[in-house]
Amino acid sequence: MESLLSLSFDYLSSNDGVKIRKGLRQLEGLLAQICLSRSSSSPPDRRSSVIANGASKQSTKELSSLKNDPAFREFFKLQEGFEWNVAIRLITTLERLLSRSSTGANDLLLVGTLELLHGILLMHPPSRSLFAREIYMNLLLDLLEPTCCPAIQSSALLTLVTALLSTPQNTRTFEDVDGLLAVTSLFKNRGTSRDVKMKVVEFLYFYLMPETPVVGDGWGGDGGGGGLQRSPSKRAGNVGGIMGPSGREVKTRTTDEKQALLGRHLSNVEDLVEDLRESAPFGAILA
Repeated sequence: MESLLSLSFDYLSSNDGVKIRKGLRQLEGLLAQICLSRSSSSPPDRRSSVIANGASKQSTKELSSLKNDPAFREFFKLQEGFEWNVAIRLITTLERLLSRSSTGANDLLLVGTLELLHGILLMHPPSRSLFAREIYMNLLLDLLEPTCCPAIQSSALLTLVTALLSTPQNTRTFEDVDGLLAVTSLFKNRGTSRDVKMKVVEFLYFYLMPETPVVGDGWGGDGGGGGLQRSPSKRAGNVGGIMGPSGREVKTRTTDEKQALLGRHLSNVEDLVEDLRESAPFGAILA
């Protein structure tokens, strides 16, 4: 597994878009191999094999069951160190791609990198602690700028959700770097596509959910609409090390507190909260 990761990282560090794409595909293949399993532990049915033209049937594993998989345990252990941490390499790749001029090929690489980052943050929750640092949180917010294409904005929003999931410390960083301004400005921008605006609304539903106190790293412009603009961050330098568990209790906020913060940038937050209470889209009922 180390050799596969090393080869992928070498490709990702290249300035050649073709090699970067190859590195992303190799990582995607490795993660898919870990997350996919035979649909049944029983011997394959020959008739089924004929019907499927020899293709092996696979199904995704439940994330909770991966901890008992030897391949996943080895992969997870490797992620604990700086040398083999995939999230760090993908963040570095995002930085380099974002510094390039916007082209269709480069946009596709950005989307592919974001999708892989989203996946690795689900597979290895401790890597989310990277986004407690402003330099990395700003990187995701830079990908919400109006100059980015809708596919990049959508992928960045999805990755942002995963970066904030069960990590109040990251949410506080998101708030500190004007993340709410960045997201609401994207929503108000007349040039923002309808699909992206829908994803922004979904993100705001997620953001407004009350937080559960977590100890450690959280394992367990408006385009003519008026208002403020968030200034894009300065491009970061090389990525440093991964943050480990701090062992400190992180400040959490209630839905009412978040509503007050969001209300500084959006006028109809009360409607969002009321809808959240009635529909409970994430399976939780607000008090």
